[in-house]
Amino acid sequence: MSANVEIYTWSRCPFCIRAKALLKRKDIDYTEYCIDGDEDARDAMAQRANGRRSLPQIFINDRHIGGCDDLHTLDAQGRLDPLLQA
Repeated sequence: MSANVEIYTWSRCPFCIRAKALLKRKDIDYTEYCIDGDEDARDAMAQRANGRRSLPQIFINDRHIGGCDDLHTLDAQGRLDPLLQA
């Protein structure tokens, strides 16, 4: 069973593209919420993300992971794959 991965993005955000590329390389399905210009959606995301409004914001099994750099750090530390398999 694979994890439930959700990612809030903007369509042209280079960090969003980079985070999605890592998930794709790992063959992980994810739900993407592209919130271009939608401040209500961004407010809802920020509530889930402990006030963080930068993009992307990534959640694995409803746990807030953070942004692109946080995702890549988890991967470099070998801590991402166990989360994705949970």
